[in-house]
Amino acid sequence: MSAPTPQRGLSSIDDTHRAEPIRMRTLILLRWFAIGGQFAAVTVAGLIGINFARVPVLALIAAALAVNIWLYVRPPRRTSPHRAIAHLAFDLVQMSTLIALTGGMSNPFALLVLAPVTIAATTLNARQTVALGLATVALISLAALLAVPLHDASGQQLQLNPILTLGHWLALVIGVVFFAGYTHRVTAEMTATSNALFATQMALAREQRLQHIGGVVAAAAHEMGTPLATIKLIAGELADELDDRPELREDAISLRQSADRCAHILRSMGQAGKEDLMLRAAPLRTVLEDAARPHADRGPVVEIVAEGPGIVRDPAIMHALRNLIQNAVDFARSRVVIEGHESASYLTVTIRDDGPGYPAALLARIGDPYLTSRRGGAQRGGYEGMGLGLFIAKTLLERTGARLTFANGGPGAIVSVRWPLNRIRANERAALGDNPTWDL
Repeated sequence: MSAPTPQRGLSSIDDTHRAEPIRMRTLILLRWFAIGGQFAAVTVAGLIGINFARVPVLALIAAALAVNIWLYVRPPRRTSPHRAIAHLAFDLVQMSTLIALTGGMSNPFALLVLAPVTIAATTLNARQTVALGLATVALISLAALLAVPLHDASGQQLQLNPILTLGHWLALVIGVVFFAGYTHRVTAEMTATSNALFATQMALAREQRLQHIGGVVAAAAHEMGTPLATIKLIAGELADELDDRPELREDAISLRQSADRCAHILRSMGQAGKEDLMLRAAPLRTVLEDAARPHADRGPVVEIVAEGPGIVRDPAIMHALRNLIQNAVDFARSRVVIEGHESASYLTVTIRDDGPGYPAALLARIGDPYLTSRRGGAQRGGYEGMGLGLFIAKTLLERTGARLTFANGGPGAIVSVRWPLNRIRANERAALGDNPTWDL
């Protein structure tokens, strides 16, 4: 139901074929803000009489300015992960050195050293983020140990109490861990959700294309029935009148047989078109049978027990139910039961299997994207899915007004889908019947 992540394929792609983790223009813009803030801080400190090593500080700001001008004049064609981490490391070293030259932990702007690792957490992978985080902790520690103290206009040294200095250092270290970890986790979840939603849209678009193709095929089969019947009739009459010319009579018989064959093909296509979403409404049992049909001969027995009204035969509902049934068949040992029933206000469809069930620790998170949700089943050959199929099914069904619950019991896994009747019940007057048939 969901494909494994192609780890080997991804690792073999070089940096020239990977997506840019962050645009170089963004890095340049962020550095311009940093340079502006640093220059403003130096200017204000000079105006209020704070004494510090002005020449080295201005040299560091000039170095950042020179790098930015160079990148603006000759920007690289693309930003690889290695180039991004190199620029973030440069910013980290530059800011850490500025902090060391301007009082260390007593500098109120020391917390800005967290910026590079936070940016790395949003754009780079976990290994690169950890590496930059460790470098940040090391440089913060060096800045605290090797800090050049500040002096006011009277020459008095400005410094924090040692306990406060230690607390400030510890707060920065905790900030590195918290901001990097939290930002990386949120970014990873947003990326996974975005990718999963894109997969959901692709799946729904595919189902809708199948619906349109099925309708066109059924209509074409119906429209071509009349000319084929005419061809067959004329070929039969010609065969009867050509008894004295055997070679032409054989051609007429062959023509009639070809017309029969075309009629059989078109009849099959028309039936497939009807089954593959020609109907816009159908009885509940029919919808469940259509959803289960692709998985009926895969090993486990699929039993359908359903009584209910005519319901909307929507592509999203069909695709989602097929995904849920596929998941049950994948992990069932011998039997899958699909039940549907109507109550006063709701329509409920329950799909249960006799497989190993959901891991208890992950039960509350079933339906999240890229979550390994089930232990390997007999039909999967031990493969553990990533949970994307369940996410797609859950997303599509919730958009139709359904509410899904996942549970274990009986044994195996149980999925319950419940709709308000007014969201799923079809207008009986609008339901289409079977496709027209013809006799040739």
